[in-house]
Amino acid sequence: MKYKEKIIEIFLKLCASITIFTTIGIIAVLLFESISFFENVSVFEFFTDTQWTPLFSEKHFGILALVSGTFLTAAIAIAVALPIGLTIAIYLNMYAPKNFRKTLKPFLEILAAIPTVVYGFFALTIVTPFLQTIYPDLETFNSLSAGIVMGIMIIPFISSLSEDALYAVPKSLKLAAFGMGSTRFQTAFKVMVPAASSGIIVSIILAISRAIGETMIVAIAAGQQAQFTLDPTVPVQTITSYIVQVSMGDAPQGSIEYKTIFAAGLTLFLFTFTLNSISFWIKKKYQEKYE
Repeated sequence: MKYKEKIIEIFLKLCASITIFTTIGIIAVLLFESISFFENVSVFEFFTDTQWTPLFSEKHFGILALVSGTFLTAAIAIAVALPIGLTIAIYLNMYAPKNFRKTLKPFLEILAAIPTVVYGFFALTIVTPFLQTIYPDLETFNSLSAGIVMGIMIIPFISSLSEDALYAVPKSLKLAAFGMGSTRFQTAFKVMVPAASSGIIVSIILAISRAIGETMIVAIAAGQQAQFTLDPTVPVQTITSYIVQVSMGDAPQGSIEYKTIFAAGLTLFLFTFTLNSISFWIKKKYQEKYE
């Protein structure tokens, strides 16, 4: 019996280590190809130049143009998803009847199951023309419509996980607040949200990571024009959409143009890793504060 349990334990460890080995493999590939890329391109130019034209005759390798597009679309998405998602979570936990909560929550999660290419065409054919009626100078491809639709897409990540975090708060805290005469609004924002802050932060982190890594929406609706700008009305290109463009283009494998996707991918990896590390530190601080 102990022999069988040992085999099962080893098998489970191997399964758990798959994610570790996969991550190590991804990092190794990115580093190996990026080192080859930086043998031909200055690191200083890569991180300081604001022009990104590796596929043009006059080549520039300034990743800031792609980073600005990634930041811009993700910021618009979070600006849309965070207030709506958190409001939905508080409503479901504090105001909605129990049966209505069980009905509405699965419908919200359906948004996350819709293919992102559908969201992309929705942004291009529905949202952009609508916004052009308000802002006539808005270009056909822009980061505003892409960011808004991306925000709609990630609402379930915030609303569902935040509601789960609020639901996990001990009912004694809620009852104690009501017993002291607090209203539902006061209980929600002064008791429940602070107590569930660690889970809410996790949901925001997941939503930000999802927005940064999104490809199809920005590739379809935001355009593929890399430029260093924070203007949401003009076309932009994100790191992910550029990687897709080159991967499916005519850049010969092994060329400097092809290797740019690994340098861009490494930049994205470092950015998300730093973001997650900072967020983990904030989450830990909140847990210590409210435990």
